[in-house]
Amino acid sequence: MQKELKGTVKFIFQPAEEGGGGGDLMVKEGLFEKFPVDSVYGLHNWPGMDPGIFGVGSGPIMAAADMFDLTINGRGGHCAMPDQCIDPIVVASQVVSALQTIPSRNTHPVDSVVISVTQIHAGDAYNVIPDSVRMHGSVRTFLPETQEGMPSSMLRVAEGVCAAFGASCELNYIKGYPATINSVPETEISAKAVVDLVGEENLIRDPTPSMGAEDFSYMLQARPGCYVWLGIGTGKGEGGCMLHSSHYDFNDDVLSTGASYWAKLVENELAA
Repeated sequence: MQKELKGTVKFIFQPAEEGGGGGDLMVKEGLFEKFPVDSVYGLHNWPGMDPGIFGVGSGPIMAAADMFDLTINGRGGHCAMPDQCIDPIVVASQVVSALQTIPSRNTHPVDSVVISVTQIHAGDAYNVIPDSVRMHGSVRTFLPETQEGMPSSMLRVAEGVCAAFGASCELNYIKGYPATINSVPETEISAKAVVDLVGEENLIRDPTPSMGAEDFSYMLQARPGCYVWLGIGTGKGEGGCMLHSSHYDFNDDVLSTGASYWAKLVENELAA
């Protein structure tokens, strides 16, 4: 016998997830005022987990993603006369290492922080020490209070290293996506839908959170909800099917499983 369903399901088509922060703009433009909802749910395919396995956990499941520009200012000159210079490349090298003491020595051991310097630009000639070095990178955190403290911590460390060499620095810290934080009741709702659909043996409860980021996080700041992962396996060929890889290979076999999860979630929540 078919169940009678009472309620409304709204589908959110979210643009500009990769770098554009479409979720943020949608919330700011009144998404949930124009289309009221009690809770919001999301699903992402997840390479590295076996096909058809779901990962469902409450609390932070994906990290906040910030960016930074750090300029080290020294005094350039001839490479054969370094004593007449303040070499910003040497200073920058020390800063890269010193920044890693923030995760390892200034952050609570059970909290998680990743500071990655991904670009270093300096100089144009073989025999000239440049005046400055430009560094760029990303910072990943889970806890909002940890994210808030990153700019001052990074500036303190960088300024301290620069002062030791007689250099100076400038930090431009750009806040990006907040952490994706699942609420407890909605996580239990998602987990029940998974168990009802594929059984407890195909559910990983509280999987290890990812330092990747997701702008569905803005919606979870506005409404309670849960963001789950659906395993697609390891893929074929060099690099497998890892996300953001040119070798990415979606596993079509999980399409029906993913669609059925949504149907079961709605059936459970809206059953009269």
